[in-house]
Amino acid sequence: MPRQIIHVDMDAFYASVEIRERPELADRPVIVGGRPQGRGVVAAANYIARRFGVHSAMPTSTALRLCPEAIVLPPRHELYAGVSLQLHAIFQRYTPQIEPLALDEAFLDVTGSIGLFGPAEKMAREIKQAVWEELQLVASVGVGPNKYIAKLASDIDKPDGFVVVVEGDVAAFLAPLPVSRLWGVGKVAVKTFDKLGIRTIAQLRGYSPQLLRQHLGSSGEQFLRLASGIDERPVISEHEAKSISNETTFAVDISDARILHQWLQALTGQVAYRLRAQGLKGRTVQLKVRLADFTTLTRSHTLPEPTDITAEIGQAVQFLFNERLPRPLPPVRLLGVGVSKFAAEEQHQADLFVSAERERQQRLDALMDRMQSRFGKRAIRRGKDPASG
Repeated sequence: MPRQIIHVDMDAFYASVEIRERPELADRPVIVGGRPQGRGVVAAANYIARRFGVHSAMPTSTALRLCPEAIVLPPRHELYAGVSLQLHAIFQRYTPQIEPLALDEAFLDVTGSIGLFGPAEKMAREIKQAVWEELQLVASVGVGPNKYIAKLASDIDKPDGFVVVVEGDVAAFLAPLPVSRLWGVGKVAVKTFDKLGIRTIAQLRGYSPQLLRQHLGSSGEQFLRLASGIDERPVISEHEAKSISNETTFAVDISDARILHQWLQALTGQVAYRLRAQGLKGRTVQLKVRLADFTTLTRSHTLPEPTDITAEIGQAVQFLFNERLPRPLPPVRLLGVGVSKFAAEEQHQADLFVSAERERQQRLDALMDRMQSRFGKRAIRRGKDPASG
């Protein structure tokens, strides 16, 4: 039996959660981001605001010039992480094979669940309906025979999309799409394809691997495989994964280091929350940076002992960003933060001499987690919030 993969991608997640908390904003343009008076940036925007050209990582002041009527709300990342856990609880009803890509999207391999729950399309519809009924949020869902096709399917009809691509229809589904839809195709590759007269995936299939390798290097063969709908990567669940991570891809490439630092703080908070929610602590902190030309840089730093403390992970992330990356740093397309080398909570030797500062940070994290779980609408946030400027 071919694999059956579902990709769930929440629509305008941060903004949608905020609108759920304040229903009177449902018909207004909403921006989640920092203060326009400082160097705040847009973390998310609902689809009404996007019609005016507002997108993530844009300075909030610019967004308000494009859409003066927009309502700007400060980010509440612990709230979004808590909603993400509820979302994953819905997924877990159907399969343990869940691979999160971010707080708001995940792959589900439901191949082994068909005997219990019926066809993948039926499970996908039930998941989409449960997300709406239980969380009052809208998800776009795609179903396909592999991760690449499922992700494309979820994205092709956003927002509130639902697209199923069966194995026999993959070639026809891909044929009319622009080559920019292929994973890993950036501006440089698009220019190369344009010079070769290749604009659609169907046209790409007609070229030999040798010619593509000549013009695009080793990536050419991978693009050709994707153009044929071939993607053999498995869905790797968090239980199987050796790390917990979050990443974000920007709508436009970012050069401003202060904006990048704000996003790193947000990603750090999300990863630390997920660690604590699963009772995990890790020693190795990873930073992932993808540049505008799709070059990907990864750096890691191993701590003296496992941690789930937001501040400790954040210090390591900032060290990696400030000290371990080339300078000047080219424009950035993607940022990611991860923690690995887990040690189970019960394996930790009690530290009777824990520093006062570490104990304070642990209490702060625990307080914020409790407040978020119990009082989502009045959730506290850290003094210097991500994307706040």
